[in-house]
Amino acid sequence: MVTRPDEIRIGDAERDTVTTALHDHFAAGRLDQAELDERLDAALAAKTEGDLRTIVRDLPGHNGLPEAVRPYRGGHPFAHRHPGMRHGHPAWEGHHPAWAARRRPGFPAFPILLGVFLIVTFTAGPATAFFAVFQLALLVWVIRAIMLTVTHRRAQRR
Repeated sequence: MVTRPDEIRIGDAERDTVTTALHDHFAAGRLDQAELDERLDAALAAKTEGDLRTIVRDLPGHNGLPEAVRPYRGGHPFAHRHPGMRHGHPAWEGHHPAWAARRRPGFPAFPILLGVFLIVTFTAGPATAFFAVFQLALLVWVIRAIMLTVTHRRAQRR
């Protein structure tokens, strides 16, 4: 059974990349607010690649859809691996372009913890420094877990 590319079902990741591209085209002045709203609603309701393709067919450049679409012919999911794939795991050379636009610089926890450790080691001793850094790392980890949970729940509500 051969499935045409436009009939392949999509998920939230594909919808997100197209909505990001639509926002980029809006920022570039190719879409007005009404067109953006209409296309965003259609993108969020899209079920297949064909649905997304019709939303962005008249926009130049990056539209959030994969460049080369190969039909899925069934069989093992790693039968047609990307050249960078080994044993089913990606050997990433870099991030996906859509991720690069979203990625924010992370919190520099390690350098800060190392600095705290060195300062406390020279002032109060290594045992105190170890416990201080351990408690600080635990606090950073808990705050990060709470932030990720809140972000995940907000994304699920949309």
